[in-house]
Formats: sequence, C-alpha cells, structure tokens
Amino acid sequence: MSLLFDVPAAPPVPVLGTQDRFPVRRIFCVGRNYAAHALELGNTVDREAPIWFNKAPAALCLSGGSIPYPPGTANCHYEMEFVVAIGAPAFRVAPEAAMEAVYGYACGLDMTRRDLQNASKDKGYPWDTGKDFENAAVIGAITPASSFGGIAGQRIALVQNGEVKQDGTLSDMIWSVPELIADLSRLYHLGAGDLIYTGTPAGVGPVSVGDVLEGEVEGLAPLRLEITAAQ
Repeated sequence: MSLLFDVPAAPPVPVLGTQDRFPVRRIFCVGRNYAAHALELGNTVDREAPIWFNKAPAALCLSGGSIPYPPGTANCHYEMEFVVAIGAPAFRVAPEAAMEAVYGYACGLDMTRRDLQNASKDKGYPWDTGKDFENAAVIGAITPASSFGGIAGQRIALVQNGEVKQDGTLSDMIWSVPELIADLSRLYHLGAGDLIYTGTPAGVGPVSVGDVLEGEVEGLAPLRLEITAAQ
C-alpha cells in the first residue's frame, strides 16, 4: 500500500529549557469558563457542565511569528488562554486524580472569527467556521508541570500594541483544571499529545493588520504574535 500524498503534521511545540518537542494530537477548548467574559458577550454563565468545542491540529500556530489576517472575516478577535498539555492516558478519571495526566502548561490564543461565530449562534448552527481555521490555536513554549507548581491565582493577561486588554487570574475560572480534565475524560479517551485551552478572561476584542499581541500567564513562557496583511 502507498499513500497518495503526505499530510502535513501539526508543528510540535517547544518544551521550555530543553530540546524536546511536544507533538500535538488533538485540541480541545472550553467556552465561557470566565464569568465576566461570558457576560461581556451577552451569554449566560452555565454552571451545570463545561461547554466544549474543538480545533483541528491544522489550526495550531507557534508563538513568535506572524500570521496573515484570517480569511472570510471582518471581525477577528484575540482570546488569551491558559493551555494544559496532556502527557498520559486519562479516561473517566475523578478530579482528584486528573492532574496525574498533565505534562505541562503554556500560554495560548484562541483566535476567533467573531462575526462568523455570532452568525452561526444566531441560526443555532455549530461554531466551527468561527473557531476552527488556520492559525486559530496559537501556543507558546510548554513549561513542564513540575516547574510550574500548583494552579492558584496566577495572573493571565493580553497586551495589544503595548496596551493591556485582558487582565485576570487563573482562580477566576468557573471550572478548575482538574474538573475540566475529569469532565472531558467522560467524553474522550484523553492521551499524550492532547491540548486543552481552558477559556479566556474578559476583555476580548478585534485585531487589525499590524497589531502585535503579547500574552502571559505568570510562571510560563510568554507568547507573541504579529498580524500581517490578509492573503
């Protein structure tokens, strides 16, 4: 048997302070995990269960470079996120055991074509075109969990062209990381190479050509991205 063509793999993510690279298998994202962000977009806060959506590995984009303004949108938004990198199997795990599956953490951006997302929501359609597109899942270098310590009130922030736009703490999350992993493990056999984008604090907004985005989570390698002209 021979393959008709090669399919490009998602770029492996650097691991801070090493020559190692983290290969990416799947990308899971949780929506409305910060109450203030849900309210700023006119959404109700759902405390019954996390709201999940996916991005294809082809959407992955490494920090430090530039991306063209995405096609098909006139209102692309940044969403700064704390990303969890899974390094071991997890299936139907309890929150108390969920952190055993974590390899490390990274800064991330969930880029969103807000106009397409809103149009889909208004019609009751899935969000796919608003959320899953090339360069829509930006990620910085991964810090191993052993070098990060516990998740508490670390600052999470996004700076656009030198101005702070998002500024919150990880303790603002509605669903904690152990709760997110446990819930997702009821739906999937999680495994090494999976990424979980854990939601964004308030302050999301549009990007324009020429913008420089800088994201940080206290204790992690920062993230940087420049927006260039549309193709």
